[in-house]
Amino acid sequence: MRESVFIRQNLDNWAAWQRDLRSTDAISPDTLASTYRALACDLAYAQTHYPRSRVTTFLNDLTLAYHVRLYRRRPSTWHKVRTFWTHDIPLALAASRRELVAALLVFLIGVGIGFISQQGDENFARLVMGDNYINMTISNIEAGEPMAVYDGEREDEMFLNITINNIFVALRCFACGILTLFGTGIMLLDNAIMLGAFQTFFEQQDLLRESMLAVWLHGTLEISAIVVAGAAGIALGTGWLYPGNMRRIDAFKAGALRGVKVVLATVPMFVVAGFIEGFFTRHTHWPDALRLSIIILSALLVVLYIIVWPAWVEKRQATSDK
Repeated sequence: MRESVFIRQNLDNWAAWQRDLRSTDAISPDTLASTYRALACDLAYAQTHYPRSRVTTFLNDLTLAYHVRLYRRRPSTWHKVRTFWTHDIPLALAASRRELVAALLVFLIGVGIGFISQQGDENFARLVMGDNYINMTISNIEAGEPMAVYDGEREDEMFLNITINNIFVALRCFACGILTLFGTGIMLLDNAIMLGAFQTFFEQQDLLRESMLAVWLHGTLEISAIVVAGAAGIALGTGWLYPGNMRRIDAFKAGALRGVKVVLATVPMFVVAGFIEGFFTRHTHWPDALRLSIIILSALLVVLYIIVWPAWVEKRQATSDK
């Protein structure tokens, strides 16, 4: 290729990369790395074909500048962790919108099945939740403490046990995605059917308001996190079921990596939900307005954490890549 053609084909890119380097705006590590690789390729070509040209000198200087910017300060472990939670995980959530919608639809279908089944057969709750649990709940209702199940352990023990159990449930829900999506779908349906039957059972006892205030106090975060874990499992399963233009193994690896990031996003949600269930839910004597306020605040946090924040990070990333 003639040198003039080489310059004409790449001049716009070089000029843009030079402007980016001089800009006061922060350049993301991914953008720095990709630009550095592209410059290194151009420099290698120029050194081979035009070793004494001014364009080779220019590319050498520009590549060196990017090299210094990229490697002058290796990020600390804390910086890497912070970047993972503030950049990588939000981008993974933003890239998983379809999976989130699919998981939510499956969950809502399961809630509907639980509701309809319990309405048709008042013993259905026993089938999905067990006789012991239902008999205990009936005893609590007769004793005037319908939500006494949340007061059975010490607060700190309950918080720890519930949080650990919920995190393991999320990991299983994610891992089941490798079973052609059916594993994740079944786990979502199972949890949703129990929720629908449980709430309908209390409605049949004329205790729907009290059960809603108690369950959704912690359940707003907890159930949302289960749906997110379901989305992670769907991302894992679709990676190797529908590879698109990628090799199946590469698509599987990409889906698995994205799924891991999405399922890790549920950990803070489960921790907060476990804290609320361990320390707050048992206080059924608290004013309804206070408990409802916590539910509404939790719902807002879910929207901000799962929808708004990822969209903002994705938009900022797209802007920085231009």
